[in-house]
Amino acid sequence: MSQARQSKRLPAAQRRLQLLQTASKLFSELGYARTTTAQLAQAAGVTEPIIYRHFASKRDLFVALVEQTGQRTLEIWNESLARAKNPADRLEILLGKNPMVALGDEEANAYRVILQSITETDDDVIHKAVDEHFHAMHAFLVEEVEAAQKAGEVRERFSAEMIAWMLIDMALGYGVLQAMGVSNTNRAGKSGSLPQIIAEILLPRRSRTPESE
Repeated sequence: MSQARQSKRLPAAQRRLQLLQTASKLFSELGYARTTTAQLAQAAGVTEPIIYRHFASKRDLFVALVEQTGQRTLEIWNESLARAKNPADRLEILLGKNPMVALGDEEANAYRVILQSITETDDDVIHKAVDEHFHAMHAFLVEEVEAAQKAGEVRERFSAEMIAWMLIDMALGYGVLQAMGVSNTNRAGKSGSLPQIIAEILLPRRSRTPESE
């Protein structure tokens, strides 16, 4: 009996999640462009019609993966911020939550797939999904930076919008280097790790407090 026939029936929501998880793993191994729905079905242990029951196409499945990844990132960020005592705490916590390397293998995998897909395909729908994804992350960070600025923890010389994009740019660059296997990307030493250095630059008052010594 084939692997697809052996797959047990799952509730629709669970099956959809399983297909997204399988797609993330397979896209990371083979690339978005080279992965077929037949391969996705085999890896998930289902038939191709099951995939099309949940997603109209491979592209729609990928867009759903982008959306799910963004939702999951914001959920993890909000969960992590529950222990923060003030805006500076919140910003410092976020600096250590780079989704490409610090949220878990599944999340990091999904982000690498997203970035890889941009180099493999020129699709307006996919580009729009990725654009909306990163703008949602940017909006979240802007609110956090603005709160820290109002609290006097972050200087207002630069706009919160620009600082938020800077943080995203650095997080992506750091994650890409790690995904490429570049050694010593964290460069932790006497000056501290990369998130600690960024925190010291953004939160100069925090860097002079006894807690940070």
